[in-house]
Amino acid sequence: MWLPNPGRAEDCYGAFRGVFTLSAPAEVEIFTAASGWFQAWLDGKPLCEGPARYVLGHPEADRLTLAVPSGRHVIAIQAHNLGVTTRMIKADRPFVSLALRAAGQAIPLRWRCLELAGYAGKVRRVNPQLGWIEWCDTRNIPPDWQQPDFDDSAWPEPVLDGPDAATLPLTGLAPMKRIVHGLEPVASGPVAAWFGYERDDIPARFFLRDLECREVPPQGVWRRYDLGRVRLGRPSFLIDAPAGTEIEFAYSEYLSHGRVSPYINLSAGDSCNLDHYVARGGPQRFEPITPKGGRFLEVHALVPHGAPPDGVRFLEERYIERSYFERPDGAFECDDPLLNRIWITGADTCMACSEDAMIDNPTRERGQWLGDSATAGLNITCAAFADLRLARRCLVQAALCAREDGLVSGMSPGGDVFVSTFSAQWFSGCLDYYRFTGDRSLLEQLRRAAGRNLAAFEPFLGHDGLRDGVAWEFVDWGYKRNEGFLNAAPNFFFLAGMHALAEWARIIEDPELERRAEEAGGLVEQALLRWRDEMMARPEPWAAMGYHAAVLSLGMGMVPPEREPEAVAFIKQHMLDCFPNNPGAPRNSDPLLSETRLITPFFGHFAMPVLIERGEMDFVLDQYRKCWGEYMLAEGRTTWIEVFDPRWSHCHNWAGCPTWQLSAYGLGLWHRFDLGRQHYAFSLRPGSLRRVRGKVPAQDAAGPVEVAWERADRGIAYRLRPAEKIWVHAVPGADGPVELEPDREALFNLPDLR
Repeated sequence: MWLPNPGRAEDCYGAFRGVFTLSAPAEVEIFTAASGWFQAWLDGKPLCEGPARYVLGHPEADRLTLAVPSGRHVIAIQAHNLGVTTRMIKADRPFVSLALRAAGQAIPLRWRCLELAGYAGKVRRVNPQLGWIEWCDTRNIPPDWQQPDFDDSAWPEPVLDGPDAATLPLTGLAPMKRIVHGLEPVASGPVAAWFGYERDDIPARFFLRDLECREVPPQGVWRRYDLGRVRLGRPSFLIDAPAGTEIEFAYSEYLSHGRVSPYINLSAGDSCNLDHYVARGGPQRFEPITPKGGRFLEVHALVPHGAPPDGVRFLEERYIERSYFERPDGAFECDDPLLNRIWITGADTCMACSEDAMIDNPTRERGQWLGDSATAGLNITCAAFADLRLARRCLVQAALCAREDGLVSGMSPGGDVFVSTFSAQWFSGCLDYYRFTGDRSLLEQLRRAAGRNLAAFEPFLGHDGLRDGVAWEFVDWGYKRNEGFLNAAPNFFFLAGMHALAEWARIIEDPELERRAEEAGGLVEQALLRWRDEMMARPEPWAAMGYHAAVLSLGMGMVPPEREPEAVAFIKQHMLDCFPNNPGAPRNSDPLLSETRLITPFFGHFAMPVLIERGEMDFVLDQYRKCWGEYMLAEGRTTWIEVFDPRWSHCHNWAGCPTWQLSAYGLGLWHRFDLGRQHYAFSLRPGSLRRVRGKVPAQDAAGPVEVAWERADRGIAYRLRPAEKIWVHAVPGADGPVELEPDREALFNLPDLR
């Protein structure tokens, strides 16, 4: 349904009220879907919000189940038609759909609607990747229209057109968490306007207000709040203010010159991270509909001329966080408090970047990128949480948003961005998801998409490997191409993808797909071997290769064994010569920089395992301490920066590789559910750590496996306590998988591993 005669095609808000009656108490299934953001209430109490992002032409529904008493009930929905494409969703014809069922039978609703004229349209977008700010004069909004006793008899009926949520495919996700935080201001004072008319430059007007009022008289009050870490959500404030008072909420990931700046860096255009309301007068709740990202929240309340500037009272201050996860299911604790803090920061960043998708960042984009979700993000989620459905949905939506030639999308479903390296990593991500969950259905479901994705690469394959031109060949921020006749890093990613696809094809018994994967992989492998030999013949082979290619060639087993120590030494020295290890090294100042002497937290996802598995765990732990702990957690930061520079996003999930690596190698247990339900691989690489304990979450309904080990006189005492029966592969000294009974501690006396 939608409004019968909306006043605008873009940035339009509608109020919808549906009445239904139950003759007896019932368990009611509630199905929702929409083309733009909405919030729903049942009998005046918050019910749900959404929608889950969907591929254009393939909307999906969320479902929740609720015990509802008998009698008359009212569902109220405020829905927003953005009318523009964002990182989350493409512009679609406006609709909102809510359907009810009890005992398999549809529950009829009587609907009424009203365009909410208090919202001004198209005032400013948050930035080019996101939607519109809210600019609302609440005096022109019917008070308490969400309440069940509100009289909507004069409202027209909506136009009933578009998809029915009850008949749509389900997202398959768990219900979103609505986490309410009480707030206390960390600073406050008087405020006065200093710059411009109301809409001259909205974020500048906010940022340039006088928060001390030493030269001009105050016109209201301001308050600032620290949410503890970057979060996605919205304030919910009960404020008693004179009629006509301007209330503005602004959000930022960090303080600029000591205050909240409503600008979002690297937005590729104008930004305005705030919401604006005019009070109707008296006690009133101010709560934006659409969530926004930030760690710091600042509220400015400017009273109308003639009203007392201190006549604003804050009666209730809350923040409502939107997240798929609420707390980690996994855990890690060792004898180094800094490493413990690093592990939990990765889990916190993962939570902050989780909603209906694993997003790159909750403030700047909220985009579902394959590199954030299906590679680094998949591993981080696997270490910290027992639910990988966000990763599964990303892999499927990337395939549904494929280019005409079959190349899966690197960012979807809103405003597709095609990235050839991410499309190559998609093969590996699908196989990793299967290994972590045992969910073979994904490989079957995406069989055709895998063949089409490979077909998009095939015209670019030849004697010299994978040529440029498939799509954006993103390797890393600051990446500078290696010497030689091919661009090595994209070729290595593609080769890894072909190894994964060949195994995928064997699992689903598709010999033709296996043949194509092996043929494509063989071409690239032969080209890489020739390139490697050319590099090895140079006086400084590793410098000619470069950091990224050296890491990937070592990880793919393409460095001659006798020269592996040289490669390891080069990688370590490169890291030590880069910022933040070397304070005088070049800084990763912006996305357009191309500089050899850089490292990033993202590429640690590939580089650190290469070192750990070659006996360099202590070096890697020192890198965690120096680069993540001492640098990234400096200045009170509580989530990971996108790169080792504070001018980027301050909450980026793909920067959290220490979390999954501390779990996989520090706890020493990693998921291999492809070998059978509750199967794990032993993977301990303790370095010089003295003791570790924690939990490895199971990627199904089973509980976690508790791990605890400590160094003994002649080795390591390694203990496991599973919630269900498990099998552990590759335990030192065991002939085959070790079977462990539930709720019983098993002790392994291991040699002194390093």
